[in-house]
Amino acid sequence: MKKIAIYGKGGIGKSTTVSNVAAALALDGYKVMQIGCDPKADSTLSLRGKQNLEVNSEDPRDKYRPKIKTVLELIRERGNDFTLEDMAIEGAFGVICVEAGGPAPGVGCAGRGIIAALDKLKEKGAYEIYKPDIVLYDVLGDVVCGGFSMPMRTGYADKVYIITSGENMAIHAAANIAMAVQGFKEKGYATLGGLILNHRDVKLENEKVMELAKDFETEIVGELSRSETVWEAEELGKTVVEAFPESSMAEEYRKLAERLIC
Repeated sequence: MKKIAIYGKGGIGKSTTVSNVAAALALDGYKVMQIGCDPKADSTLSLRGKQNLEVNSEDPRDKYRPKIKTVLELIRERGNDFTLEDMAIEGAFGVICVEAGGPAPGVGCAGRGIIAALDKLKEKGAYEIYKPDIVLYDVLGDVVCGGFSMPMRTGYADKVYIITSGENMAIHAAANIAMAVQGFKEKGYATLGGLILNHRDVKLENEKVMELAKDFETEIVGELSRSETVWEAEELGKTVVEAFPESSMAEEYRKLAERLIC
């Protein structure tokens, strides 16, 4: 079983990338589990599609919400009285989708959902029951402490990949994540597998990301173009790999998926 954690700052295209990689791997015949480690609980949305949305009667400003219950919601509502099937939904191409979730706004630690999710998945026997070939952790990387560092720890991810663009805030976040990985090296935690350049077409983008890779003695393992196809697929509630399988963007995701597991 390969276990891969993909980190990046909020808004960098991390969940989109992870979901497309998951879809590409599943289409190649792998059993894939994707675990969303972001309080927004939207990591797996494009794998679950619009058919997995329900009318949100509690908040008219937010017409629809995902049917999936986050792990933290289940714990708050039921304690330990829930099953593995309550935590997970089978998405497109059989990808097993789990969302850690987070606390109510302004209350508690956002990292707690990640710790709870990973602990509960182990406790409920997820890896033995689903038998995934590949586990993908989609982790918010603006802050790398507490629960957000959990997927790096021994027994969880084997490799960490960092998504970045050439934008200054993305580079800054990527450097912080890379430093955290280096700091945990002595403990036998996950190692840095490389950087994924998600192009925003800013000035000197390639040069900046290449310099970052050099600083941390790693490499750029894949590049993704800035493309309208991504937004078009998201409007359909699907991954690019599912909605536009013949597109050049889908091919980029397939190549990235191959690289991450080689």
